[in-house]
Amino acid sequence: NKTVTGDISKTYVPFPSLAEAESAGEESLGLLAEGGPESRTFSIFKIASFFSTAVCEMCGATGCSSSFYSKSKRFCNITCARSFASRFRKAAGLTRLQENPLAKKPKVLSKFTKARLAELDGEGSPVAIFDWGDYLEKETSLGASVSCFRHVPMCAQWDDISVGMKVEVLNSNAVLPTKVYWIATVIQVAGYKALLRYEGFEHDSSRDFWCSLVSGELHPIGWCAMTGKLLVPPQDVANILDWKEYLMKKLVGAHTLPVEFYLKLSESLKQESFKVGMRVEVVDPKYVSRTRKAVIASITGGRLRLLYTDQSDSPENVITDFWCHQASPLLHPIGWSKQVGHDIKTPSESPNFNNCAGLKGNCDSTYNLFKKPRFVFMEGCFFEEGMKIEAIDPLNLGSICVATIYKVLSDGYLMVGFDSGPSLVSDWFCYHASSHAILPKGFCRKNNIPLTVPRGFDPKTFTWEHYLKETNSTAAPPHLFNTDFPGHGISPDVKLEAVDLMEPRLVCVATVKRCVGRLLLIHFDGWDDDFDQWVNYESPDLYPIGWCELIGYQLQPPPGLGKCLQCNNGLKSLHTYINTD
Repeated sequence: NKTVTGDISKTYVPFPSLAEAESAGEESLGLLAEGGPESRTFSIFKIASFFSTAVCEMCGATGCSSSFYSKSKRFCNITCARSFASRFRKAAGLTRLQENPLAKKPKVLSKFTKARLAELDGEGSPVAIFDWGDYLEKETSLGASVSCFRHVPMCAQWDDISVGMKVEVLNSNAVLPTKVYWIATVIQVAGYKALLRYEGFEHDSSRDFWCSLVSGELHPIGWCAMTGKLLVPPQDVANILDWKEYLMKKLVGAHTLPVEFYLKLSESLKQESFKVGMRVEVVDPKYVSRTRKAVIASITGGRLRLLYTDQSDSPENVITDFWCHQASPLLHPIGWSKQVGHDIKTPSESPNFNNCAGLKGNCDSTYNLFKKPRFVFMEGCFFEEGMKIEAIDPLNLGSICVATIYKVLSDGYLMVGFDSGPSLVSDWFCYHASSHAILPKGFCRKNNIPLTVPRGFDPKTFTWEHYLKETNSTAAPPHLFNTDFPGHGISPDVKLEAVDLMEPRLVCVATVKRCVGRLLLIHFDGWDDDFDQWVNYESPDLYPIGWCELIGYQLQPPPGLGKCLQCNNGLKSLHTYINTD
């Protein structure tokens, strides 16, 4: 979409293929070739040393291309680059909603309700709901264990679930007028999901089916006898003559579902400490260097939907909200900002919150509801203003940057700015000294992670020693950083459900791309690597497979997959939940 004028024919350098042209960078231009045997293809050229000026794609400012930010020279400074990226992410979020009509907004769906296999799209055609079982088989992937997520239901009890466990489950391979059950073995566990195989099929995996372990449809051995239900073997198993002897061999010494499993599940789902109407302080996503007051409008599985008490900066007839988990480090009790010395948004003199939102804060949250960060001793040797570190960019969570500590607050909190752009106070972000997101110098080089270097420096030649000498600064001592790592059961390539922290109301199908100590690089399936995000392995924004189904929250499938995944045969179980409003 760029227009080129003047005689520049001598500056064209042809590329033999589109791939090679794209690899040359964003300064490449594609022009349609006219005539010749290859008239239907594009001839790709690169402009070499033609433009002496550049135009910022965000604000329209012009200047010398060599002084523009980033390798692509598309923006005049880092602020414009981040603003452009933020708009792009919002547009991508809208694309997700358009591709998945069920995702207009997060819905609280009915729990423990049988669902239909499909719903109708806007044109009246059946659309298959995304099914984790089919997707795991298609991707030949494993799911992270529930025990890896301390903030989810049944985490402490999940060691009772294991491969080889025997359960009683509805028999779908029987033609009878009433419901009958049969014994099945757990072949694989992926989050809250289990792959089952009826006893009698032995090594025949063609009849395996997926089922949710928390759906209420799996029962311990002996449940049918206690409730008067019929145990009937599958009709397609014809080579076993004595079922009594067969089952005796299979069941003696076998492990089964704990009798109190669903009682504990019910109790774990009720553990909500926050209440609707409580007032809190939360980071302002528009100006990450300050907080603002908000009211809890709804709670879903520990995730809070917050409405800002001051809606004066919101568009007309629009209520601005924000989603985060109740254990999120972005969330604080009323009075926290004043206590630690953090900036907080001044309320507008013309409040319009109560009129437009219809929700009043009826009480303030208390400190005992919030997860306390690790205690740090601030006396003596501690972080100081001007010290250099490496830190995750909160506006681009897939990037680890060279950063500076600009201010030391109370209780171990630090205001961190990023050297990759101009030092704007509005871009500072508050991290606790024990946070996983602040790292000692050399962390990226040690772990082979690309480091976003300060503006004006070449990533290929950048060295910390030269930078510290040139800026006359010092790096924070390594012993000040939180390096505790007790280990976790998460490994690369496992599947899970993860919040897109750039659009935090969305919970998406995701994959663990890398594990670097406490940090996990999360990749959102079906999306470009530019959307990857570094998070702590203990982040409350990560969930096991099946969490959305259990809680009743809308899961965002990979683009296009929500409409094409179908049940492979009659045995495939698609346990989804539908809105009963």
